Amino acid sequence: MAYMHYWFFRFAALRRGLAAGFIAAAMSGIAVIASAQSQVDPHAAPNDLVRAVGNNALDAVRGDAAAKRGDERRINELISQYLLPYVDFRKTTRLAAGRHWREASASQRDSLVEAFKGTLVRTYGGALADVDKISGLEILPFRGDANASDVVVRSLFLQRNGPSVSVDYRLGKSEDGWKIYDVSVEGIWLIQNYRNQFSQQIGQNGIDGLIAALNGQSR
Repeated sequence: MAYMHYWFFRFAALRRGLAAGFIAAAMSGIAVIASAQSQVDPHAAPNDLVRAVGNNALDAVRGDAAAKRGDERRINELISQYLLPYVDFRKTTRLAAGRHWREASASQRDSLVEAFKGTLVRTYGGALADVDKISGLEILPFRGDANASDVVVRSLFLQRNGPSVSVDYRLGKSEDGWKIYDVSVEGIWLIQNYRNQFSQQIGQNGIDGLIAALNGQSR
């Protein structure tokens, strides 16, 4: 497709040297199969949340034989268990859609969120299959306002045979605690990149066309 996303290609390139995190994010660890999972507190400091979620996700994949073989179904199950509860996909989709979100019906919004979620889970799931290439996740010192409701957590993925890769996360605070809604790999923010692509696709084929295109990528 002509509108294939640059962020996808950027992410795919990083996969070869890194099991990039996620939305990855949250999408991250250094543990062995027998290690205990860290307790995740959504109301903890944002750095602590990202560290716990990231390490738990990587530890889970490292300790699962099917996931390490690249079993997409199993990887997606682990992502759903360890990552998705701490990601605000609706906010991610709303911001990526920009002004077009207001033009969409309630059912179109729901369908767009699910389609975009499938696209991102598939992308990050493929990256996590390379988990053994990561030697560690380093959370950098927090620079923001500790009392803010929207913050950035900065991290480095340390590779066994390559340079470290910068992965940063934007989190928003709600009654349910902190949730990740945007991720940057080497300075490329997911929402900003997708906003341009979404606008182009909607201009050509409408909201339903974008939903169909995203669902097609997720197969």
